[in-house]
Amino acid sequence: MKTLTYIFTILFLSVSFVSCSDDDDNTPVEVNPVEGLTMLYKVEAADHTVQFYSEKQNLEVGYNEIYIRIKDLAGNTYVSDAAPSWMPMMHMETMEHSAPHTSLNNTEESSVYKGHIVFQMPSNETEYWDLTLNYTLKGEAKQEVLRVTVAQPADGLKKTSVFTGSDDVRYILAYVNPKEPKVAVNDMQAVLYKMENMMSFPVVENYTITVDPRMPGMGNHGSPNNEDLVYMPSSKLYNGKLSLTMTGYWKINLKLLNANGEVLKGEDVTAANPESSLYFELEF
Repeated sequence: MKTLTYIFTILFLSVSFVSCSDDDDNTPVEVNPVEGLTMLYKVEAADHTVQFYSEKQNLEVGYNEIYIRIKDLAGNTYVSDAAPSWMPMMHMETMEHSAPHTSLNNTEESSVYKGHIVFQMPSNETEYWDLTLNYTLKGEAKQEVLRVTVAQPADGLKKTSVFTGSDDVRYILAYVNPKEPKVAVNDMQAVLYKMENMMSFPVVENYTITVDPRMPGMGNHGSPNNEDLVYMPSSKLYNGKLSLTMTGYWKINLKLLNANGEVLKGEDVTAANPESSLYFELEF
């Protein structure tokens, strides 16, 4: 009888252990949707806060992905139906202008909104950027105006070009990827906008951007297997391939061609012309 009691005790403990293990395995793991991002700004209102995040440590001249969360303090929850919109504005001494930017859309984590802004110039003590954010909270329209600091890229390399093409149109071209270039054929992305007026910067579609990377410090040698950047309607980015055969400083010589193949900016690299007037810089 003692033997049977012992066996039943062992079986009971084993089943309990398995049940506890199963419960532990099924416990949902809480995921932080802004893990790895830096909170750049936090606006505190009476009943909610607005948080601005980026992969960068600061907003910079050029392409900036920005993530926004709105926290309802009463419910201690993040809002997924705020339908936010924004408008960046540069206040100069004699004029004002906006910047190329996308709409703000929900990410896979619906309470996080994402978009990008291409800042054309840095701010300073007398000329500054602000960001107007409109959204709704519990059916009530809200607006916040946030003054932001925009710096030159920390690495000092050129990744944005504002220029007038041979068609007399003002363009803004900005580097997007690769963020961490490697000795390989890298996926490359850029954005291209044109300036209709001080407030309107539509995306330029169906142009071509040729890619010719060179190493000025190594005899200006190039690399094989590059692919021109072409427009992708799904992402509104220009995608191509960038071949980097060694580490060091690279000048990514570019040419901008319209839909008819006419060159609007940039030149071929030759022995007599070692660089294009349109380019990005990389160093890794």
